[in-house]
Amino acid sequence: MAEELGHEGDIDDTGNAALGRTPFKRSESHFKDRITADGRDGWTVEPGRYRLVVSRACPWASRAVISRRLLGLEDALSMAIADPIQDDRSWRFTLDPDGRDPVLGIRFLGEAYEAREPGHPDGVSVPAIVDVPSGRLVTNDYQQLTLDLATEWTALHRPGAPDLYPERLRDEIDEVMRDVYEDVNNGVYRAGFATGQEEYEEACAGLFRRLELLSRRLADRRYLVGDTVTEADIRLFTTLVRFDAVYHGHFKCNRWKLTEDPVLWGYARDLFQTPGFGDTVDFDHIKRHYYRVHTGINPSGIVPLGPDTAGWLTPHGREDLGGRPFGDGTPPGPEVRGEEVPPSGRAAPQP
Repeated sequence: MAEELGHEGDIDDTGNAALGRTPFKRSESHFKDRITADGRDGWTVEPGRYRLVVSRACPWASRAVISRRLLGLEDALSMAIADPIQDDRSWRFTLDPDGRDPVLGIRFLGEAYEAREPGHPDGVSVPAIVDVPSGRLVTNDYQQLTLDLATEWTALHRPGAPDLYPERLRDEIDEVMRDVYEDVNNGVYRAGFATGQEEYEEACAGLFRRLELLSRRLADRRYLVGDTVTEADIRLFTTLVRFDAVYHGHFKCNRWKLTEDPVLWGYARDLFQTPGFGDTVDFDHIKRHYYRVHTGINPSGIVPLGPDTAGWLTPHGREDLGGRPFGDGTPPGPEVRGEEVPPSGRAAPQP
């Protein structure tokens, strides 16, 4: 039977469960409750009630970080940032004073999981939303979470927030996201954690075949669906921004680098330079997590110095294709104080 693996942090506490003898298969989220405007699952959208727990290293969590910022939900939904390096209890709050999350008062995200379901069968993963009054996990459904931020939390969106999941385009967005998930978002993991040559080659071939199709799709359009940023762009971006830094070398996805495809490299830079995208990316957290946690792939734990991140800030020319990132809306404001990416993790401008 295939090993059931979850999203970031659910591979196992050290990120190495995929290195057994069974093929990589990502598990479904165990806690799928939804926070909705009408509270139909028992969790009603309320400002200040919930806390989003993320790791800046994790592409699945980064979707939620970007969506929250684009939609202006910072005041309504507080955010906890976990240490990129896990220990045997998984995600921990060692970046905070005294090693405790200042709102939840816990040292490990796993404590909120245990409060929800003692002895729960799956690992501890991010993104996760915790109910602050009870300290219980609400959801770790990384596929649905951001869609709900876009559609169920609308009463708390900032003025000028973009529509990240417009109803008239949902069928096309869903179709694009399915392909991106299977071949790209998950494809890099299937290649990186492959335990046999054939398994690796199949995943790698599917990944680059899909990237080539996406490159053709984006050659004459600025965004994946429609003429504004949507959820589909967020989901592709979080893999592309990690591609050369970790997936190309660490996961052996090395047929070519992102920087070697002019279309995808321009598209990724366009998004990176759009407020709400690049200002949430922490290259330091990304590299330290992958290279130090996945000891089965990188037993030395050495974190490479490269690649140079200055290129992310260079002109991309994609505005010539038309489109406006926020449509009739406006860009998000400055980052919330205390949530800024430290200089060590930011793309460095060329001297």
